[in-house]
Parts: sequence; structure tokens; C-alpha cells
Amino acid sequence: MRHLRTLLAVAALGASLGTVAIAATPKSITIPMKALSGSGENGTAVLTQESDGVHIVVDLKGAPDIAQPTHIHIGTCGNINKAPEYALQNTVDGKGSSTVKGVQLGDLLKMHYAINVHKDATPKGLGVYVSCGNIKA
Repeated sequence: MRHLRTLLAVAALGASLGTVAIAATPKSITIPMKALSGSGENGTAVLTQESDGVHIVVDLKGAPDIAQPTHIHIGTCGNINKAPEYALQNTVDGKGSSTVKGVQLGDLLKMHYAINVHKDATPKGLGVYVSCGNIKA
């Protein structure tokens, strides 16, 4: 009987710890965007869960007034997959706003993803990253 009570107590403790360990996905996160390649393009990206997907607002200081392709890539800023996972609207004059339809913020937070801004839309410019931020809570 004592053994049964101990097992029940351990099971109850395990169940309560399991409930505590589950964290809710935030509705919105702000990630720092760090300048790369001497660009001086620092700022933030705000990711907000909406009913149809994740809305992303990029705000960079020191950016040129040209169209800069912007994407979500698999990986981190230090180790990124060069092929974009999700295309975002171009960042122009440091500003960009996009909604990635059908994507959940929680899914982006479960793996390693980064937002990357490219120098410009030319073949050479696409190979130069000027700002990057790791997507994490």
C-alpha cells in the first residue's frame, strides 16, 4: 500500500510539473537586427501572430532608400542556409512590412530561423547581408 501511495504521489508530481513546463507562445516578439558588412543598419523586427499568419515589421536605422530584399532563412545569423525559407516584402529606407500567411509564430520559435536583409536586388547585392536578426523569444 505504501508503494502504491508513493507511485501515485510521483505520478501527481510529474503531471503537475508537466503542466508547469508548457509555456504559452507569445503573441508578439521583438528581435534585434544587427548590422553586417559594415552597413550600420541596426534596428528591430517585430513579429506578431495574426489569424492568417505572422506579421513582420522591420525598422532599420541607417538604411539606404533603395529596395533591399528581405527573407526568413533557416539557421542563425552566424550559420544561415542561403536559400530563403520565406520571402518578405523588400525593406525600403529601413522600413518593411509583411505577413507570412499560414505560418505560426510558435513554429518559427521551435527551430532556428533568422531574418536577413540583403544589400540590394542585384546578383552581387543578394550575396551581401547587411542586417540580420535571430528569431527567438
